[in-house]
Amino acid sequence: MSTLRLAVLSALYGSSALVFSHTALAQDTQGQPAAASQPMQTVSVVGSRRATSSATDTVVPIDVIPMTAAAEKGGQFDLSQTLTNISPSFNSTRQSGADGADLVDSAALRGLGSDQTLVLVNGKRRHSSSLVNLFGARNRGNTGTDLNAIPMLAIRDVQVLRDGAAAQYGSDAIAGVMDIGLKKTLGCEAVAGYGQYSAGDGENWLASAYCGIALGGGVVGITGEYLNRGRSDRSEPDNPRIIGDSKTENQTLYVNGEIPTGVANNSGRFYFTGGVQKRDASSAAFGRGGVGSDDIPSRNSAAMYPDGFVPFINGDMDDRYAIVGHRARLGEWNADLSQTYGYSRLMYDISDTLNASLANADLLGGGRGVSPDHFDAGGFSFEQWTTNADFARYFDGVLGKGLNVAFGGEYRVEKYKIFAGEPGSYVDADGVGTGGNAGSQGFPGFQPGDVTNARRHSTALYLDLEADLTDAAKVQGAVRWEKYSDFGSTVTGKLAGSYRVAPTALLRASASTGFRAPSLQQAYFSSTFTDFIGGVPTDVVLAPNGGAVATLAGIPKLKEEKSTSFTLGTTWTPTESISVTADLYHIKIRDRIVLSGRFDADNYPELAARLSTLGVGQAQFFVNSVDTKTQGLDLTASHRGTLLGNRLTTFLAANFSKTTVEDIHAPASLAGYEDVLLSERERLFIEQGGPRRKATLGFDYATGPLETNFKIIHFGPQTLGTFSGTAAGVPNLHYEAKTSADLAFTYSVNKNIKFTAGANNIFGAKPTAQNADETDNGFKYDSVQFGLNGTSYVARLHVKF
Repeated sequence: MSTLRLAVLSALYGSSALVFSHTALAQDTQGQPAAASQPMQTVSVVGSRRATSSATDTVVPIDVIPMTAAAEKGGQFDLSQTLTNISPSFNSTRQSGADGADLVDSAALRGLGSDQTLVLVNGKRRHSSSLVNLFGARNRGNTGTDLNAIPMLAIRDVQVLRDGAAAQYGSDAIAGVMDIGLKKTLGCEAVAGYGQYSAGDGENWLASAYCGIALGGGVVGITGEYLNRGRSDRSEPDNPRIIGDSKTENQTLYVNGEIPTGVANNSGRFYFTGGVQKRDASSAAFGRGGVGSDDIPSRNSAAMYPDGFVPFINGDMDDRYAIVGHRARLGEWNADLSQTYGYSRLMYDISDTLNASLANADLLGGGRGVSPDHFDAGGFSFEQWTTNADFARYFDGVLGKGLNVAFGGEYRVEKYKIFAGEPGSYVDADGVGTGGNAGSQGFPGFQPGDVTNARRHSTALYLDLEADLTDAAKVQGAVRWEKYSDFGSTVTGKLAGSYRVAPTALLRASASTGFRAPSLQQAYFSSTFTDFIGGVPTDVVLAPNGGAVATLAGIPKLKEEKSTSFTLGTTWTPTESISVTADLYHIKIRDRIVLSGRFDADNYPELAARLSTLGVGQAQFFVNSVDTKTQGLDLTASHRGTLLGNRLTTFLAANFSKTTVEDIHAPASLAGYEDVLLSERERLFIEQGGPRRKATLGFDYATGPLETNFKIIHFGPQTLGTFSGTAAGVPNLHYEAKTSADLAFTYSVNKNIKFTAGANNIFGAKPTAQNADETDNGFKYDSVQFGLNGTSYVARLHVKF
């Protein structure tokens, strides 16, 4: 990594700089190739399997984002929101009024879906969340990775590869790859933090500690964290809603270490990572009216909630992650054998609610008209086992200056389960047409017919080559074969290269094919609730792929999404204090998986007639039916200088991205009904679920023990659809561009103690107000761009000991 890049932003993001890098360091402590008798001391960089000990320019854009300063003095307490305010190509908007999506923050790169970004931890695949997003303003129909399950104080850096990399890492790496590197350094530190919105709610309490200890000639780092985020509410006084942050309480423990084993001429290293998090979260559903409203007796009981009520969707979440592995030199080869395990479970408990059909049945039977006020609504889990064997060797003087050869294999097993809720969470107790809706209000429980126990496995082989053709020219190529037990095999490839046209300028380009396997969550998610259609109780079903309903509707088996990706970029360092990068990208995705609209008698009478034979009145499906094109530009610029004799560091990073739906190709059974399969509203969620541009301008000014950090974050405009639709004469919702700013002051009492105080979104910016009847969350402020809560204040104390 160049000295300039390391120095330019070190004040902004810790002891290492935020590097929108065109360089990457992979050196041993002496700067020479490690001998067979010496332990390997290379620094791995995502996107490269090069195991030699030499400094090299990467041929594709990589952002290396150290977490040191963010963990010590940042304005956000979780990883998703922290990266949103740093990386322009990364976006995560905290949802409100979106059921389970309120409890797990989705994240995405370059405006694509959250499941089109692969997340690694210490270079190993991390499992996705068990949740599939069905509601919310972004990532609908997607699964994603829960980044907030990892405590920030445990993280060394986050490397973001902004390039397609499925040929190197497998499924999901269409938009790019994020590799979260964990600490294993000696020493201890602790952080205590407090935050609150200017409105007086949404209190955040943080207590986190890290300690790295020497063990067996190696280091083991242990991180414990407690984070309590309070609920916020931005609804009007007369609105029976709660709109804002969900309530969460996280308890997290992570261990990360490496110990020499003395094998293979003392080159062996046993490494391990383990993490557990228990999260109790609570989100508010839509409010129900009281006496005098149409909600009695259909959705409420006068005896229980005469003034109306707000049900709470509570999630009991467990996340577990583990890596065990061994690295060693086998002759001239570097070998790495590892086993990774991931588990995510979300169980729903619905409180402050009722089953209106139970209450109405009680009333008709001579009772007061009551039901239980909380229910176990069931839930789901996802489990993943990944076995990797990787080998690499550098051949000096071969194919020009040198050639690195890497090859290996992967075997992965995945399991997905859906658990039924208690009967009261879904039953219809008062009979046909008698008025009380079935199931727990806010979130009806999973029924026995939804119970799922699905499993699949995949096998992969890859070959990865990197060559230094000359001092100025470098090339990289990769090919990967992967076979899945549920849809078959696929082959992907990648070719990339760079050329230094001048000492200060580098050109780079890449072309690749990629794929994303349908997640088990998409293939097997099943949800059923009862509704009255034409006075007849019928099932409304989100039908699993391959089930009776999907088969009767002619929905084909899900297959992989396929992509082609091209990038073209340059880096320029005209002086010792200025550095600039620019990268264009073009990504096409074929057979993208979407969640269809609901098909019923109103929009497809013939299909509805067939579904009625199964007692189904409305049905929707996951289906490979959309081709999209994403084009964009990533820009970075950085400067290091002085102002009034004090250090001033500055950086600018911007992303411009546009996704368009190029084609909708419905299955034969749904041909002619493309407007139901993908409505204008759902198309806009794909195209503009995130802002089409985003930029961050940061300044850090240090004067003795006082450091001032100021960031301006600009979010571009978005256009989203309405419930009524433009066909009904209702225009789409346009959200104007908005700019937020964060300001923080850090005072170093001494080298081991520092105190930070500041504010986020200091101007109180909020999304453009809309007609609440047409927004996704039923409120005038929707969960787009940077959220709807306004200004927040934060204070941190960081201590090393």
